Amino acid sequence: MTMADMPEHAEPPARNAPSAPRAQAPKRRTFTTSDKQRILRHYDSLTDPVERGALLRREGLYHSHLEYWRATLTNKAGDAPPAAEKSVGGRPTHGEAEVAIQRLRAENDRLTAELSRAKAALDVTGKLCALLETLSESADSDTKPSK
Repeated sequence: MTMADMPEHAEPPARNAPSAPRAQAPKRRTFTTSDKQRILRHYDSLTDPVERGALLRREGLYHSHLEYWRATLTNKAGDAPPAAEKSVGGRPTHGEAEVAIQRLRAENDRLTAELSRAKAALDVTGKLCALLETLSESADSDTKPSK
């Protein structure tokens, strides 16, 4: 069917229109624990970064996958201490709050010292300006001719 054969009000057929709605949708890959352990052992046995990268590309993985797998497999085995306490409602835990308080106190001390230095510099600048003004006035009075 050409454009000349089509009625004026009809639209041309869509290109690459799917025959069935998402009939061939891709499935998410899953790895068994033994697959994860096998890949981790193989990755750890390699020393060359190029070979490690090739393994990750061949398996279709990122390094972050391996880090996550290591953490979860270690926690399941009971070798690692339990995960840190989770915050509730976005509030920091008691340990996180204490660290934040210490950090803010140190920053407050630093900023207070910086403010006192700035005030001292302004005080010295003001005194210098007054001294220069006094010197300027005395120099003007010395150069005036007397009548």
